[in-house]
Amino acid sequence: MARLNLLEETRFERVPVKVYANQDEASVDVANRIANIIKEKQAKGETAVLGLATGATPVKVYKELVRLHKEEGLSFKNVITFNLDEYYPMKPDAPQSYVTFMNKNLFDHIDVPKENINIPDGTLPEDAIHAYCEAYEQKISNLGGIDIQLLGIGRTGHIGFNEPGSAPNSGTRLVVLDDLTRRDASRDFGGKENVPTKALTMGVGTIFKAKEIVLMAWNEKKAEIVKKAVEGEISSDIPATYLQLSSSVEFILDTDAASQLTRFDLPWLAHEVTWTDTLIKKAVVWLSLKLGKAILKLTDDDYNNNGMAQLVTEKGPAYSINIKIFNELQHTITGWPGGKPGVDDTNRPERAEPGRKNVILFSPHPDDDVISMGGTFIRLADQGHNVHVAYQTSGNTAVWDDDVLRYLEFVQDFAVAVDDDNGVTAKIYNEAKEFFKTKQPNQVDPEIIRTIKALIRKGEAIAGARFVGLPDGNIHFQDLPFYDRGKFSKDVSYEDDIQQTMALLQKVKPHQVFAAGDFADPHGTHKVCFDILFEALRRLSKTDEWTKDCWLWLYRGAWHEYPIHEIEMAVPLSPQEVKRKRLAIFKHQSQKDVPVFPGDDPREFWVRAEDRTSETAELYHKLGLADYEAIEAFVRWKFD
Repeated sequence: MARLNLLEETRFERVPVKVYANQDEASVDVANRIANIIKEKQAKGETAVLGLATGATPVKVYKELVRLHKEEGLSFKNVITFNLDEYYPMKPDAPQSYVTFMNKNLFDHIDVPKENINIPDGTLPEDAIHAYCEAYEQKISNLGGIDIQLLGIGRTGHIGFNEPGSAPNSGTRLVVLDDLTRRDASRDFGGKENVPTKALTMGVGTIFKAKEIVLMAWNEKKAEIVKKAVEGEISSDIPATYLQLSSSVEFILDTDAASQLTRFDLPWLAHEVTWTDTLIKKAVVWLSLKLGKAILKLTDDDYNNNGMAQLVTEKGPAYSINIKIFNELQHTITGWPGGKPGVDDTNRPERAEPGRKNVILFSPHPDDDVISMGGTFIRLADQGHNVHVAYQTSGNTAVWDDDVLRYLEFVQDFAVAVDDDNGVTAKIYNEAKEFFKTKQPNQVDPEIIRTIKALIRKGEAIAGARFVGLPDGNIHFQDLPFYDRGKFSKDVSYEDDIQQTMALLQKVKPHQVFAAGDFADPHGTHKVCFDILFEALRRLSKTDEWTKDCWLWLYRGAWHEYPIHEIEMAVPLSPQEVKRKRLAIFKHQSQKDVPVFPGDDPREFWVRAEDRTSETAELYHKLGLADYEAIEAFVRWKFD
């Protein structure tokens, strides 16, 4: 019976999938698999042949293998490795090369013989590549094939660098990289324009020859492509779907990467469920949007014909379910994000009292405040709350070099105009100009240039906050130390960041805290900033009485909104408020037009922000609620 239930639960999945609570547990398991293969081969006096991947995904696997070597004596002397790919052209000692990556994360810390390491050569002349690739394939074959092949998955669905259009029988070769792949790599290279357009990669056919294939994926960023690879039709548009043809593959996922698989995302379609309030709301919203019918128009037949007969049988009739969910969604909508004083707040997302709240909005970058929740920011200030804003990082990385020269030229000209030219600005200007001439991709700027870039963003942030209506004393440019420290080392302490945040919180004693809730990238600035804030609040909760009456609200960035069923406060904006929000965003001139790191989306930040909030309003309207110009959404973080 248990086997039947498992088959029913995974019936949408076309490959074996194992889901772990987190990537740490998954990585340890994969590392142990590799270690067992090595030990089994050692016992037989044989060589273990490993196919290795690069990127963030396998880093913790390699870390565990290093630990097994140093602490438990696992030897790699009988191991031969073949890496999947390498950028082309690429020097092996370049910071972005996969040779550098593998040495840093694995090879420099274990006893694998150097002559047993095989990584595609990114320095070859192009006319020598074909023969080299054939020899690479032959070397793998002569060794009897790869025993275990590690894979990640790119957001194009590529495995290795087998981009959309790759054939299932393709071999090792030179390929042209997809634009999305290059955009994803842009931070490592200091901009997409510096990312190589080509790469050497094992082919899909080469990967298929491995005796065991393990594809790993972590975090929400990979959830959409994982679903397509696991549940979608086999297509050259998504090369990872070819893995469905292999009998030796397993997908290893954390819960976030697996979150869009049907058994987790729409579990009522895969198996019987326990209908919690949250799951009911999610299911009803899904049904309404799927059928294009307002919630109050859904019928028993709609539930029965769309995999939700169990719900209508247990909790029905449909009308009762519809009314309940409609009212819950209606109660999330409020024009008073700080609470409406003097009214019954039983069905309102925020407390009515105190009528004038101390509010602090934490903005990871100097423009996240107005981009992500600018309308609510304006509303809170207009409604008389004591609103503060804290810009957690300087954002200096995202300023164009020529903006530095432009501002320095202004300072020079001003100094001349007022007869106060002491030559300091000219010296800095000339040094900056010379540095930019020879600056390498992703090279860290000198401290003086980082300071100038930070001041540019600080001025823009202050201008935006003043436009919202904040007095200067309520504008805090934290410039947390981790942001610049992380440019030189990934082993960063956050204690001084936490202490600085605690001091600000103790000064304001907020009733409301707003913070960025974008956690898809666990190493991204938003997640780090939230972790610092959360730890500061956690510590203060043990000593400070005001924390008992402090609510933490999370907002999302310009790209993705919270799903409707998760939203706990929806703040509608009028056309006039949308325009005011746009003007506040415009104060961030260095981020307009083409920002340094635009991400996947070619739209300007203000356009993304407006489209996101108008789409949220449209979804509410499709569900049968009022038709607003825009809606900004929030989720309340409950402390354990």
